[in-house]
Amino acid sequence: MRSHILHGKVRHRRSRPVEYELEHDVFYLALDLAEIDAVARRLRLFSRNRANVLSFRDADHWLPAARDLEDSVMQHLRAEGSEPQGWRTIFIATPRILGYQFNPASFYLCRDGEGVLRVVVVEVHNTHGERRLYTLRPERRGKAWVDSMDKDFYVSPFIDMDASYTVRVQDDPDSLRIAITETERGEALLTATLVLRRARLTDRMLARLLLRIPLATHKTIAAIHLHAWRLWRQGIRFHRHSEVKA
Repeated sequence: MRSHILHGKVRHRRSRPVEYELEHDVFYLALDLAEIDAVARRLRLFSRNRANVLSFRDADHWLPAARDLEDSVMQHLRAEGSEPQGWRTIFIATPRILGYQFNPASFYLCRDGEGVLRVVVVEVHNTHGERRLYTLRPERRGKAWVDSMDKDFYVSPFIDMDASYTVRVQDDPDSLRIAITETERGEALLTATLVLRRARLTDRMLARLLLRIPLATHKTIAAIHLHAWRLWRQGIRFHRHSEVKA
C-alpha cells in the first residue's frame, strides 16, 4: 500500500512585531485516496464514515463537503485544467480521534502516472467552522517544490488579510517537509513547518502514537487558543472575524 503514517514536529516561528515560537509533536495519516476502504478493512483502529478510535469522514473535507473525497479531487483537477487519468493523490491530515476532528491545514499531493508532483491542494480550516481550498502548481527548485498564493481567508486574528503564502514541499523517500511562510506587506511574518518521518500504517504503530500523542486533535484546538491568549497578552493587534467579513 502507498498509504502510511507521518509523525514528527510542527514548528511555528513569528518574527514580528514580537518574536514567538512554538513546537509540538504531531502525527498524520498519508492516505492514498484510492486505498481508503482497503486501509479501513485492514486496520482495527481505523474506519471510514463510521465511529472508531480513529476515523475518516469524507464530509470533513473539501468544499463543498465531499461525499467521496477522491471523486471530488478528480473533478476539481479537471475543472482546473488537468487531465488526472492515472494520477494518485496522497491526502495528509490528522483523522478524527474519538470522534473529534480539527485540521488547521491538510494537504493533497497529486502526482501523475510517472510520480511527478503536479498539483498541491492546501485545505485550510479556521476555528469558525469555515474552510478554503488553495490550488498550487508547484515548480521544482532544488530539492523542494515551491509555489505561492494570495491570502483570502481569515485564519489568525493576529495577522491582517493583506498577506500571501509561499509553500515549499520536500517529499523524500523517508521523510516529508512542508513549510508555509506568510508574508505581510512584503515582509516575512510567520513560518509554519512540518518535519515528518514516514512509518508503516499498522494498528501497532497507531497505538504507539496514540499513547505518545494522546488526543492529538483535541490538543490542537486547545493549543490554538492557548497561543492566541499568549499573543494577545503581548499586545499584538487583534483582527476580529466580524471585521474581516465586513
